[in-house]
Amino acid sequence: MRLAAMKHPAVLIALAAVAGIAFGLVTGEWAGNLKVVGDAFIRLVQMAIVPLVMTSVIAACGSMTGSGTGRLALRTFAWMIGLSVVAAVVAVVLGLLFRPGAGMVATAAPDAALPAAAAPESWQDTVLGFFTTNVVESMAEAAMVPIILFSLLFGVALHRHVTATGNTLVLDVVGQFQQVLLTLIRLVMYVAPIGVFALLADLSGRIGFAVVGSALAYLGTTLLGVVLLTALFVAIVAGRTRLNPARLPRKLAEQTAVAVTTTSSAVTYPTVLRTTIEKIGVSPRVANFTLSVGLTMGSYGAVLNYTIVVLFLAQAGGVDLSAGQIAFGMVLAILLNMGTITVPGGFPVVALFLGTTLGLPLAAVGLLIAVDWFTGILRTFLNVNADTLVAMLVAHPDGEIDREVYDGVRAGEPAETGARSASDA
Repeated sequence: MRLAAMKHPAVLIALAAVAGIAFGLVTGEWAGNLKVVGDAFIRLVQMAIVPLVMTSVIAACGSMTGSGTGRLALRTFAWMIGLSVVAAVVAVVLGLLFRPGAGMVATAAPDAALPAAAAPESWQDTVLGFFTTNVVESMAEAAMVPIILFSLLFGVALHRHVTATGNTLVLDVVGQFQQVLLTLIRLVMYVAPIGVFALLADLSGRIGFAVVGSALAYLGTTLLGVVLLTALFVAIVAGRTRLNPARLPRKLAEQTAVAVTTTSSAVTYPTVLRTTIEKIGVSPRVANFTLSVGLTMGSYGAVLNYTIVVLFLAQAGGVDLSAGQIAFGMVLAILLNMGTITVPGGFPVVALFLGTTLGLPLAAVGLLIAVDWFTGILRTFLNVNADTLVAMLVAHPDGEIDREVYDGVRAGEPAETGARSASDA
């Protein structure tokens, strides 16, 4: 059992991170000779960013299902988008207040292989930059915003096509292509410990013990954000539904345990559905629709984490972001929430996507990858439990919460759950 745990990717990456920091502290600037190894690992991840983001967003939009329509769908999307914005705002406040990356000042220049972003002359240029006249050209230039917009529209059109014709051929092809890309990322992640060792050896060789302090500051900022958002979401539910919030911890305990041990919202989905119907008392109609949509749009922990990543990379690179750039980073985090890259170890893709799109130095990415198992626990905890809370908010106006079930007077009706498997980014 102990030997199997030692082979877990998160454990190997953590050991490599510790070894890399120690090696850099001992050898000093000489460790910079290993930077080429770390850069090669980063490029292996970067090469899959564009097609993986495209297929993830298209598949998420194209395969969105649920029996809810009208007011149910409107309330679901309104709460999910609104709470995602709240998560991004909380992340910005905490990131600017605590400045977790400020102690590093890892001012390495962006990878020369990445295209340089031209500064727009006006807000009109910025808006027009969201739209592409040639998506292939945008893919070649890694212009991610127009790529995401194209993917969202293509996904919506594909969903309407599948609904109208029943023909899922294109959706199946996109899904298969996505799975191949996910397998590619999994293969790349086999060398992640080597890449993380090299990246952190170079980083600690240049900036010393500040690496450790920045890692703790990053984790602490994320943890505080999760605590604040959980308390806020529970307060909103209690205020809207007038249900006793003290009953929630015990009711949510099982799904929380599954979430933090698997770090996967999708693997936890059957447990969440059963809890929401049988223990909370939400009607199956609302639970099935809201929770299925929540798998792709209800990643509030991811929005929080991704927004903090933007600020961390900027602070670690000595870059002062304008208010517009911070707002842009928030939008990117929310858009990623709508098509989360659900692959074990997929966080490097997200971090590099954010840094590349905003033109930020990527020297601190290795540190974020090293501690991602811990942030994955925090992300999944909030993602999973917030989905149940949103289902309560959506169900309340139409009286679709059985208060006797919530109060424990009687058991809820059995939920039909389906197995789903994927991992939070």
